[in-house]
Amino acid sequence: MSYAIIRNAKYKRENLKAVYRHNERKNKNYSNKDIDKTKSYLNYALKEPEFNYEKQFDKIREKYNLKGQIKTVSNIVCEYVITSDNDFFKRIGEDETKRYFETAYKFVSEYKDLGEQYILSAKVHYDERSPHMHLLFLPVVHTTDKKGNSIEKLACSEFWKAKDSYRQLQNAFFEYMVSNGFDLKRGLPKEETNREHYTVKEYKNITNFEQTKETLKNIKLELPEVPELKDIRKVMIGRDEKILNDIIKPKDKLIEKLYQDNVALHKELSKQAKTIEEAEKYQSERDKIIADNKELNNSVKILEKEYKKKSDSLDLRFNNRKDELEKEFKYKTYDIENQYKSKIRKLEKENNYLNKIINKFWETLDKFIHWICEKFDIAEEDNLIRDFQKETNTFIDPEKQIKNEEREKEWDLER
Repeated sequence: MSYAIIRNAKYKRENLKAVYRHNERKNKNYSNKDIDKTKSYLNYALKEPEFNYEKQFDKIREKYNLKGQIKTVSNIVCEYVITSDNDFFKRIGEDETKRYFETAYKFVSEYKDLGEQYILSAKVHYDERSPHMHLLFLPVVHTTDKKGNSIEKLACSEFWKAKDSYRQLQNAFFEYMVSNGFDLKRGLPKEETNREHYTVKEYKNITNFEQTKETLKNIKLELPEVPELKDIRKVMIGRDEKILNDIIKPKDKLIEKLYQDNVALHKELSKQAKTIEEAEKYQSERDKIIADNKELNNSVKILEKEYKKKSDSLDLRFNNRKDELEKEFKYKTYDIENQYKSKIRKLEKENNYLNKIINKFWETLDKFIHWICEKFDIAEEDNLIRDFQKETNTFIDPEKQIKNEEREKEWDLER
């Protein structure tokens, strides 16, 4: 008869990176010799996280506004490892094996009214000794605040508050799986076996059923034909010694060796976890610097484009304005030249006209003087002109008359 196996583990935030890398098969190499990477393609998810476990935890907590204080030492995520033995899975076949894990997934979402939304990840592994599922969830309790309002609270200690919480879990899991048609057996309680609860790895290593069954099978009790009490006692002593030597003592040594290996492995894993954490920290800082540098380069390119655009715009505006001013200057110069040319032509015309008048005046004056001289029988025209100028103090020649008047004004000013 096979057992319904469910094991629980609790994790702090600092543990989630290593758990994520193991469950999601993110490591290149594994110290666990049970992992057969050629079969890892058979693994599948009943719930795939969008991000790594830390970011996925933060997203769920924020989305559902989970209350509860979280400290560095707080357990914030629980993990169920759900399985049975290889014979059970071989017996029920592939389809029923898938239904086994789907049923277990449904059990977790319903147990303690948890809700499927608080399941962080559910990964089924086929690449180890026996099929099993790693299911991580947030230990959320439905309670009320001081004012009596209903709240969702992240509280691992309250989720496992009852003294016999693990017994209740295993009882409930066993009953649920059996009620869904799986032929399984409930393991004996701790109080009856007086055993500690082991992790799944310890459970696999320590409880090597096949080897134990083979050892017990090979123990033969040879009784005499007519058994007496002392013979039976000898046989019983021989059986006990054989069980002690072949099963119990090897197991004690194996447990001690496994314990020491586990301690050494834990130390090594702690070192590697710190190294990975530091590497991820530096990688994160490097990625941030690269991203910032890329952003700065993009900003510089944008500024250069804007500068070139504005510079080109200013050059264009300057050139356009320059062309406009040159055209305006050209038009105004042309206009002024035309105006002055027009005035010059007009003045030239007027000057020509005045010259004609003056010439005509001199011609007429000459005729007039000549006529006077003939009329009044004056012998010389020059004498007439001289007498006129002397008696009237006026020159016939206008230019001489102007100069004479100016000279008289100067004399008046001097006097």
